Amino acid sequence: MYAFSYVSPKTVRQAASALAKAEDGKLLAGGQTLLPTMKQRLAAPSVLIDLGKVEGMTGIEIKGRTVVVGAMTRHADVATSPVVQRAIPALAALAEGIGDPAVRNRGTIGGSIANNDPAADYPAAALALGATIVTNKRKIAASDFFKGLFETALEPGEVVVKVAFPIPSRAAYAKFPNPASRYALTGVFVAKRGSDVRVAVTGAGASGVFRAAALEEALKKRFSPKSLDGVTLPSKGLNGDIHASPEYRAHLIGVMAKRAVAAAIGK
Repeated sequence: MYAFSYVSPKTVRQAASALAKAEDGKLLAGGQTLLPTMKQRLAAPSVLIDLGKVEGMTGIEIKGRTVVVGAMTRHADVATSPVVQRAIPALAALAEGIGDPAVRNRGTIGGSIANNDPAADYPAAALALGATIVTNKRKIAASDFFKGLFETALEPGEVVVKVAFPIPSRAAYAKFPNPASRYALTGVFVAKRGSDVRVAVTGAGASGVFRAAALEEALKKRFSPKSLDGVTLPSKGLNGDIHASPEYRAHLIGVMAKRAVAAAIGK
């Protein structure tokens, strides 16, 4: 690990100011990605800005028909929250399936979304549920937030403060996890709100999380696993690695989508 300076701000404004002033600063949320890469000398930020003591960045509440989650809320807290379990049980179940207990008790929802790992779970939930990512400067729709591998719409000096999830009528998440890391080889989040159906895929796309239009159109006609019979996705543009080929991931998208829809309707 290379040498770096450490800052522990107490407010979002202080954190944003420190980030803007740093030549190569990084925000430290849960540290489940940043710290391992620093230890391996794959990342060498000049300044670490720890968000652990920033006021007002944790907690979960319902505002109207929206569940609002503070960016520094741990995965374990999302998984066990009575508010989330009641309003969006699919989001609680997703959080429960992230990593292991150590990761869930350190990792944060804001850190995961801001990092935008192509195999992370939360980006799929944010995209399928039509979430809004709230920063210290603005509100960003999830459809505009995720830009590619580890790339987001965040600008210099911008800090994710909270994430607002509209409450769906039905939703579920199904993933085929890497048995070691629990990251998604392929994960599919399905959400229905009124006549709108959204299907977001993580772990499979070569450019990160994406919506599956063909699956959405089929499910808009009838929200049932059988509606996906015969619907296939091309392997072009999907990720291929030592764990799975693009063709296998294309197959998994269909399988996980059917499982998610079945779970959403209680079958």
